[in-house]
Amino acid sequence: MKLLTTAALAALAAALAAPASAEVQRYSVIFGGKNVGHLNADVQGAQTAIDYDFKNNGRGPTMKESIRLDANGLPTAWDITGATTFGSKVEEHFARKGGAATWTDSTGKGSAAVKGPAVYVAQSGSPWSTGLYARAILKAGGTTIPALPGGTLKLTRGEALTVNGDGGQLQVTRYDLGGIDTSPETILMDADGEMFAAVSPRFVIVRAGYEGEAERLKTLAAKWSTDRFVDIQKKVAHHYEAPVRIRNVRVFDPKTQALTQPVSVIVSGNRIAAVEPLDEPATKGEVTIDGAGGTLVAGMYEMHAHTGQESALLNLIAGVTTMRDMGNDNAVLAKLIERIDNGIIAGPRIVRAGFVEGKSPYSANNGILVNSEQEAIDAVRWYAARDFWSIKSYNSMNPAWIPAMVKEAHRLGLKVQGHVPAFATADQMVEDGFDELTHINQFMLQWVIKPTEDTRTLFRLTALKRLPGLDLNSERVQHSINLVAEKHVPMDVTLGIHENLLLNRDGQVPRGAADYFSHMPIGTQRGLKQAWIDTSAPGDDAAYRGAYDKIVQTIRMLNDKGVMIVPGTDTGGSFTYHRELELYQTVGMTAPQILKRATWDMAHYLGQDQRLGSIEKGKLADFFLVPGDPTKDLKAIKHIAMVVKDGVFYYPEEVYPEFGIEPFAPAPKVTPSSQVTPRS
Repeated sequence: MKLLTTAALAALAAALAAPASAEVQRYSVIFGGKNVGHLNADVQGAQTAIDYDFKNNGRGPTMKESIRLDANGLPTAWDITGATTFGSKVEEHFARKGGAATWTDSTGKGSAAVKGPAVYVAQSGSPWSTGLYARAILKAGGTTIPALPGGTLKLTRGEALTVNGDGGQLQVTRYDLGGIDTSPETILMDADGEMFAAVSPRFVIVRAGYEGEAERLKTLAAKWSTDRFVDIQKKVAHHYEAPVRIRNVRVFDPKTQALTQPVSVIVSGNRIAAVEPLDEPATKGEVTIDGAGGTLVAGMYEMHAHTGQESALLNLIAGVTTMRDMGNDNAVLAKLIERIDNGIIAGPRIVRAGFVEGKSPYSANNGILVNSEQEAIDAVRWYAARDFWSIKSYNSMNPAWIPAMVKEAHRLGLKVQGHVPAFATADQMVEDGFDELTHINQFMLQWVIKPTEDTRTLFRLTALKRLPGLDLNSERVQHSINLVAEKHVPMDVTLGIHENLLLNRDGQVPRGAADYFSHMPIGTQRGLKQAWIDTSAPGDDAAYRGAYDKIVQTIRMLNDKGVMIVPGTDTGGSFTYHRELELYQTVGMTAPQILKRATWDMAHYLGQDQRLGSIEKGKLADFFLVPGDPTKDLKAIKHIAMVVKDGVFYYPEEVYPEFGIEPFAPAPKVTPSSQVTPRS
């Protein structure tokens, strides 16, 4: 990556200064190799109308935008209406007259006195807006521009590419735009300064007629993202050649669910060499880390991830050293695991669930899509041959195929879990052999919906507003709860995602984000203060709040019956993983029980407890350090000073600034081996 040269600036500025003509810029949204929507920009001189709509997995944003630009390419008026991915209404407006700027978004109303160039960053703008910001920076002749409501946008130029499509061969240039959220956005721009594509490792928005380039661009986006994380890894991963003695720490023992007396933990290579009394003398040549009376906890397990490179690193420094990936692009995930395992980038150990989905207009475009029972069986065999841990079935699966899938998976040593297929029930899936259920709503919907109602759409979420009137002591409900208890079927409840879905409201800091909100970049803060669902209809606000209460009561009943609550988020983990664990206190679990569940219990569940899950001699060095005592206050796990994974040491204080995040705890004092004098 490099900053723009004078010649490049001059050429682009000339192109951008050319008179604007009327045109409709059309783009296709490509996810999983499938066209799932569109982005159309009708440019009429200084005025642009945007139509943005895509649906993957039965959901996605629907937005209309009207933008007016001044001679410098800066918005003077911007109106956005529509709905977000989960259906919350969007009503966003921006206006600038002279030096006065005003706006309204989900966080409320704002204003600023503006001197000189500054660009409003839309909260709900389509990816076309990234091209707008880039053009404004280029037109201003620099690489940065002040942003409203705050922060600074920075544009970095990458390599040039040749692309081919119906419009002929084009030369496009990569640009990264950062400064607002935790990671930059990557776009490709043509010689006229117009956006050709917005790219990421997961999906691509590309100019119509050039859809054939989508897979190549997604692959390039993965490479560019990897380059960034390779650079970060070089800066923040600490490999100590000598043994490392972590002094004056108390260790959480999952067997007793208590802390030990102060001890020293010695790491040699990637293993725990010893756990020794505090007064045990050091040996010659050791590195010493002062634990300052803090607590060491074994690495935690995020059991519902859809892993990317950013979430891998952020989870690692949040104390998550193992993740179960519950559905991904199989080829992308394989490369990610390879890079992590080889130490090229940082991330947790990844356990894979093989995603199998039926083909329908509402399909999620991950993993393997199947159209028959035999194809479903073949998918199971494909995953088994590649050492996946389990099979995850999804919404569009034909329920009639489940028994055959389960039989084949069990024959090959794989577990089966997942969503409840549309037009089936959770009870049916348990009877058909599911080893685990995914999401508490998938379990509870059977009590409040009709057999003919379709859960492949957002209805599987909006139908939750029927829950407040449900009698949890009814025979129907108790039958389901007793069924999973008697068959010992664990449940990946993802309580935190339901808290966000049902309780988040526009303009309010979500209660689950209160402890980290102020540490985040401004763009992330604005996003956090945006509701997920539409609660504007009479009675809906109270109904959704009541639904959350009913969900908590149900999970408490399950926990009381001995059903294993599996800790996972489906929201990216890291900060939301900490919140997921914190919420388990509301369903009857104590802080020590939760720590045990997040560490040793999950290691045992995945068959890894011989080498992970606790801090003991001979086990792999996977653990984290917090200043406080998480057995007394679980919030202590949010203030992590150090993470060790496979014997490599990371200090979150060094990592978070790479994402524009303010650290939560200082790094411990490290004394190099040459400065350590063994006690005689």
